[in-house]
Amino acid sequence: MTRALRDWGEHTLILALDTSVLFEKFCLIRVSVLFRGRAVPLVSRVLEHQSAQVSTAQLLPVLAEVKGMLDFLGLHEVRLLADRGFCNTEQMAWLQVCGWHDRIRIKSSLILAAPDGQRLCKVNEVQLSPRETRCFHNVTLTRRHFGPLHVALGRPSDGPEQWQVVSDEPTSIKTFTEYGERFQIEEGFLDEKSGLFRLENSKLRDAASLERLILVLAVATLLLVSEVIQMVQSGDRRVVDPHWRRALSSLKIGLRTVQYALSRGQAVFTRLTLSHSAEGDALTSRHKQH
Repeated sequence: MTRALRDWGEHTLILALDTSVLFEKFCLIRVSVLFRGRAVPLVSRVLEHQSAQVSTAQLLPVLAEVKGMLDFLGLHEVRLLADRGFCNTEQMAWLQVCGWHDRIRIKSSLILAAPDGQRLCKVNEVQLSPRETRCFHNVTLTRRHFGPLHVALGRPSDGPEQWQVVSDEPTSIKTFTEYGERFQIEEGFLDEKSGLFRLENSKLRDAASLERLILVLAVATLLLVSEVIQMVQSGDRRVVDPHWRRALSSLKIGLRTVQYALSRGQAVFTRLTLSHSAEGDALTSRHKQH
């Protein structure tokens, strides 16, 4: 992965953090690079742990490994996206020390306070109308008064659930779009478990072996995405996916690309890269096409 990111340039690197339970016995902690609608695994760790909820002590070594890789590459402009299960002040303090930005969904029970400590409200006390957004700037969180931070609250038009996202940068309605990119990592878990790789069919039942297998799947994901990028840059994407707009997952397009090349005696996996010069529509999430 470090080789693929060498040409990343000055663009902000978007990372997603999430967990997934395997076989009701193991927890996969993953940090992925989000690239044109695709979550490409960067670091994965498997623990013998039956819950998707992990402690800060279990999480920080994974984030530290990510930071070491990015420091080696000279990539310091980073934004981390995470769900509310990762909303704790110890982790956010660690991100601040790293100089990373964040967009993290927060729990509705959190207390917002002014910088001087004066209580403003609980998040769930703010009632919004459909399609209404409200932002709080330079506030602190919890009774520890962690901050200053920025919070965006929003209610979509199609349901009663409110969205609440905290950021180290000033928030706006755009904050929800930025946070929404996080769902790409969930699609990646689906591809692994029941999609192209069918991890759920594995008979492995120890953490070390599963972690090695998942590393192989992560490398395979990177290889397939790299092949798609090269095919797009050559203008041949519709040879393997004839639809005007992408109908297949990027991994399936990558697999077809490899099969197409091998059937014609062409070289494959000649270059590992995540390049911003690639045409956008070939890797953009299919959900964004609707």
